[in-house]
Formats: sequence, structure tokens, C-alpha cells
Amino acid sequence: MADRDDVCVLVPTYNEAATIGDVVASFVGQGFEHVLVIDGGSDDGTRELAAEAGARVVEQSGTGEGSGKGQAVREALDRYVEQPYVLMLDGDATYRPDEADRLLEPLFDGRAEHVIGNRFADMEPGAMTRLNQIGNGIINTAFSVIHGRDLTDILSGYRAFTLESVRQFDLTADGFGIETEMAVECVKQGVSTTVVPITYQTRPNDSETNLDPFSDGAVIILTLYRMAKTNNPLFYFGSVGVVSALSGVVLAIYVAYEWFVVGVSHEVIALVAASGLLFGIQLLMFGVLSDMIVALNREQTRRLSEIARQVGDESTAADAADDTEPSTKEESDGERASSTGRP
Repeated sequence: MADRDDVCVLVPTYNEAATIGDVVASFVGQGFEHVLVIDGGSDDGTRELAAEAGARVVEQSGTGEGSGKGQAVREALDRYVEQPYVLMLDGDATYRPDEADRLLEPLFDGRAEHVIGNRFADMEPGAMTRLNQIGNGIINTAFSVIHGRDLTDILSGYRAFTLESVRQFDLTADGFGIETEMAVECVKQGVSTTVVPITYQTRPNDSETNLDPFSDGAVIILTLYRMAKTNNPLFYFGSVGVVSALSGVVLAIYVAYEWFVVGVSHEVIALVAASGLLFGIQLLMFGVLSDMIVALNREQTRRLSEIARQVGDESTAADAADDTEPSTKEESDGERASSTGRP
């Protein structure tokens, strides 16, 4: 049975001196021996305070404000994490260490490979601005529409997952889009995912957020749309196709009205309308074909995984049988010797 020795508490940081010491100390106090702080070049003493509190501290490559949380997480998972389970959180003291078991238990029990903490289940007053709540709602709705799964709070920074599952992911985000990419990859790769309620606390008064609600929100929305290309191509191509086709229809109606009612011809606009309509229809057709290819690829991948699992089970059974053969043979030889009276 897995326990906390098998868990790496991963904390990406940038200028979190006001809170990182307490965060690390609280998790160490909860019995987590492997706390990894990967820092993006803080200049406020974050690394020193984290090390004093008991964390293993590494500085991400290409450090600086532009390096980003996503790059830190990817680098940590690729180079530094050795434990089979990862508990990831922000270093701003907005997540409670005593709720770590809520996220880890589904992993330990084998009920899930990725667990997301739902901040909206118990959010303290003032923990999130009204603007950020609206933005989160828009992003979560867009995720459920585009990728066909409602994960409630895909931007939550408090989550747990198996190292084996996350190494299947194709993560490329450098900034705050990393949580979005993880959520999309869970759906794309068929990783079993569950959502658990957590408490989202207010940041201490002397702690400042590194999140820009407008620029980072735009990046997250673009990430959702970009990743639909391989996860939901019908939406990716179809949305543009619908807009193009509708634009062509509107222009065509205008040209027809001008011709039949006013008596004025608009050859150029008519050409644009026809081009938009044809382009939209072609994109819709391409989206349907791409969606069929993706569905077929997923089915083949699932079957190959089942075959590989069956082969692995048979190999394990064969190895176990080979291990028991010598002892069985020795017992048979002993029985024959006893029956003949010979040693």
C-alpha cells in the first residue's frame, strides 16, 4: 500500500518569500518527506526560506520572470521527481496541507490517476476576485464544450497524479496554461480523472499574485482552442467553418437584396460570399473527416493497450510458473525416492 514516502510534493515558485516557509513547513509537519520547490529565479529569498523549512530546492533553467510556471513543472517532472505520486500546489498558502489526503486517496486506492481539487466547493470570502471567478467560469464552460468533459475547476493549482500517467502527456505550456494542458491531456489520453472538494484560502496580505487575469486568461483560452486540433478536430475546424459559411450566407443575402430590390450588382462582394461559403463547407467536411480519424486512432490505441496488458499478464504468469517448477520437480523426485525406498 502506497504512503507518503511515495509522494513528491511539488511546489513551483516565483517570489513567494511571504508564504513559502510556512507552506513547506506545514507539509513536512504532515509527514511528507519529499518536498520539491522548483524556483523561477526569485530575488526575495524564496529559495533560502524553502530550504530552511526542509524542502529540496532547485532553480529551473533559464530562470527569470519569463520562464513561467509551466516550464518549471515540466522540468521538475522530467528531471527531479522520482516518487510514483505527485502532489502539486502553489506556494502562496491558499491550499490547506491537511486536505492532501483528499487528493491522494483516489490515487492510492487505484480509483483515479489524476485528481483535481475543486476550489469552488469551499472558497473563503475574498480568496478570488469577482473578475477571476467570472473568468474561471468562462474557461471551465469552454473546456466542457470544446473537450466534452466537465472537470469543474480545470485551473485549480492543487492536484495529485501518478508520475506514470503524466509522462504520457504532451505538455508545452510555459506559463499558467499548464493546468489547462493537463486537463486536456487527461481527456485526450483517457486518464481516469476525478474531482474532490477542497478549501481555497485567501492570500496573506503581504503576498502578491503572479497571475494577470487578462493576458493569462487569453493564453488559457487560446490553449483550449489550440489543443482542440488533436482532441476535438470537429470543433477546431468546424467553428471556423461555421463562421466562414455564415459570413458567406449573410453577404450573399445582401448581394441578392441589392440586385433584386435596388438593382445594383456587387460582383466583388458576390465573389467573396461564394468563397466564404465554399471555404466554410470545406472546413466542416475536413473537421468531420479529422474527427473520424481521431476516433479510429483512439480505438486502435485502446486495443493495443489491452493487448499489451494481456501479454504482460501472461508473461507474469509464465514467470511465476517457472519459479514454482523447480520446487515441484524436487517434491516429485522425493516422492519417487520414498516409494522405491532409495535415497
